[in-house]
Amino acid sequence: MNTTNLIDTPTIDIAKKCERLRPFIGNTDLFPIHNLSPKKDVEIYAKLEWQQFGGSVKARPAYRIIKDAIENGNLKPGRHLLDASSGNTGIAYAHIGASLGIPVTLCLPENASEGRKQILRSLGVDIHFTPRTGGTDEAQARAKELFERNPGKYFYADQYGNASNWQAHYDTTGPEILEQTDGEITHFITGLGTTGTFLGTGRRLKDFNPDIQLISVQPDIAMHGLEGWKHMETARVPAIYDDTVADENWTISTERAHKVLELAAKEEGLLLSPSSAANLASALQLAEKLEAGTIVTIFPDDSSKYREELNQIL
Repeated sequence: MNTTNLIDTPTIDIAKKCERLRPFIGNTDLFPIHNLSPKKDVEIYAKLEWQQFGGSVKARPAYRIIKDAIENGNLKPGRHLLDASSGNTGIAYAHIGASLGIPVTLCLPENASEGRKQILRSLGVDIHFTPRTGGTDEAQARAKELFERNPGKYFYADQYGNASNWQAHYDTTGPEILEQTDGEITHFITGLGTTGTFLGTGRRLKDFNPDIQLISVQPDIAMHGLEGWKHMETARVPAIYDDTVADENWTISTERAHKVLELAAKEEGLLLSPSSAANLASALQLAEKLEAGTIVTIFPDDSSKYREELNQIL
């Protein structure tokens, strides 16, 4: 009897389940912004990232992190996936983890919305709350502490320092954008959180055409209202971040994002999250500066997880 095969069977089973999820990750539509676009010769498009299993752009890195960890033996059957999250990555981990039979433990700031907390509880996540004043930085510290106390129990995913994060976008988001624009994209603009979306997508676009301009965006002040975004001067900079990738670095105010959130609903029929609205606001600002071009941005998620916030905005 080959005992090695018996030992490896559970891991092989999870890997097969993971592979069956692949078609439901990525492959999102590129939506044209018609009515808010300020110039007829400047086209604006946005990736509708809620159109995938897990409900947000974070499905891409969550899936890649889990897949790579299974393949390299770091996420074995019975081990918990552990990470810090402000919401969307945690929810993506939870959806994928439930599908694969992987327990998920998350460190989450206590001021996360009740909607997010309820989703995570419904998906069976073990939540460890951290003080609201510490944001995701303190959540990361707590996750590292849990891992160091019991490394045999956990696989620490570390989305802020895991190269699988940006590689997911290099291998999926970037190629999708190039295909959907027939390679005619001239500008890519999106916000910085873990920075994986910007880095991975941007690197792939530059490899295709070095003339494509990459603009990163962050909140204009430390105390902002853009869920998942980082004000780099005051926050803990993610280990994967590379400040040489961007051609330009911009800022956006929460107030401007909220205004565009209203406009997107009334003028484009889009019910966006604040972070998606911030990306759209930045793309519109970019369009004002151009005579012609094709701009692509990211809509990380829609409004469905933000009902409390939107009741105060709209």
